[in-house]
Amino acid sequence: MRFGLDRRLIYHFDWMVFALTFAIALVGLLSVASASYSEHRPFQMLIIRQVIWTVAGAAAMFAVVMFDYRALATYSYPIYGAVMALLVTVGVIGQATGGSRRWINLGLFTLEPSELAKLALILVLVRYLREEPPPGGLRLKQIAVPGILLAVPAALVLKQPDLGTMLTMVLIFVTIIFAAGINLRTMGILALVTAMAMPVAWHTLKPYQKERVLTFLNPQSDPLGAGYHVIQSEIAVGSGGSWGKGFLKGTQARLNFLPEQTTDFIFSVFAEEFGFAGSMLLLGLYAALVARGLSIASKARDRFGALLALGLTAMVFWQAAINIGMATGILPVVGIPLPLVSYGGSSLIVLMAAMGLLISINTRRYLF
Repeated sequence: MRFGLDRRLIYHFDWMVFALTFAIALVGLLSVASASYSEHRPFQMLIIRQVIWTVAGAAAMFAVVMFDYRALATYSYPIYGAVMALLVTVGVIGQATGGSRRWINLGLFTLEPSELAKLALILVLVRYLREEPPPGGLRLKQIAVPGILLAVPAALVLKQPDLGTMLTMVLIFVTIIFAAGINLRTMGILALVTAMAMPVAWHTLKPYQKERVLTFLNPQSDPLGAGYHVIQSEIAVGSGGSWGKGFLKGTQARLNFLPEQTTDFIFSVFAEEFGFAGSMLLLGLYAALVARGLSIASKARDRFGALLALGLTAMVFWQAAINIGMATGILPVVGIPLPLVSYGGSSLIVLMAAMGLLISINTRRYLF
């Protein structure tokens, strides 16, 4: 039986993944409430929507927990094909906002297919690589097909343009390929090819994307222009001090100095209000979730489950690392939401469903 409630699932339910997921989501609700707060309208639609999406994400999580993850090996390619169709559709009829065409307006809500694309990519890569690698590890011919499976969504997402999501896909791909057992010589060849392709990739970037990279190297070169985002974010993070200014008391957010403060720079809002202590607590929650994901991957009963758990964990890790790196000026601004925290329905629901998959992998090792 692929889908259904087994009392053993309740008995072996992974409460740690559940608790960590909702703890981080609670941080998200607090941060979105603060980032969107106004004295004239304390209850903005943004926080109401985030609550609704959190409930929808919880429903998706529990539905996925009851689903036998092994069945995804059968459905991986159809899911991948459907999501690729959505990515093509968004390029034709998608809703354009801020110079990017990433969303499909479905009336009651807008769907961001690129969030689904990350999960679809993980599923199809794991499906292809679920067999044990040949002696000596995966070589170029064994990773040619996975490379194509990455290239299709990466190209469609980059066209939107969404450099952050494309970068996340590449990092997830590298993580899964490495864990699947790539040959060291092959890995060296790929690293060399990537280094040689960097100048070409640079010329394919949009002017504002190039400006972001250059600003990262020297934010003070254009403090009122391209460097404004990073400088204001660093001010917010630093002004939080050890214990923060308190909930709803962050001046950078209240005075609207922070750009994209409900999405890309929401960590800055949280850090200003809860300080270094709160930031370390949030980082600790992410670290515990990643550690739990790695533990689930190491204990999975089959290679498909192990690689799937690793891919899902990598999705959370890379997004959190890049987003926090952006907010603190360690990495260039590429536009990646903070997982389970940033405002947005598609990202939140997909990530909570992904955590449901982690729970399914862990609980079903007791049922096999």
